[in-house]
Amino acid sequence: MEWAFMVVMIVAIVTVGNIVRAKMGIQKDGRGNDYVAHDPAASAEARRLEQEVRTLKDRIAVLERVITDNHSSVSLDREIEKLRDDRN
Repeated sequence: MEWAFMVVMIVAIVTVGNIVRAKMGIQKDGRGNDYVAHDPAASAEARRLEQEVRTLKDRIAVLERVITDNHSSVSLDREIEKLRDDRN
């Protein structure tokens, strides 16, 4: 009879654990990783990070355009040299 009691206890422990996880909002994704389903703090942080990535991508695009545009870089060099000559 001891093995039957152990089986019942294991099933009870797993069931209680799943209920506690459900109350806390913890779910599993397709890969078996745990995540909190509706955490407002995490979603706010995700939105902030997405905005920061967008801003950095825009800045990188501007830098790439400045570097690859030969006409602008040559004229920029001329303007810098002209300003240096004016100071002296």
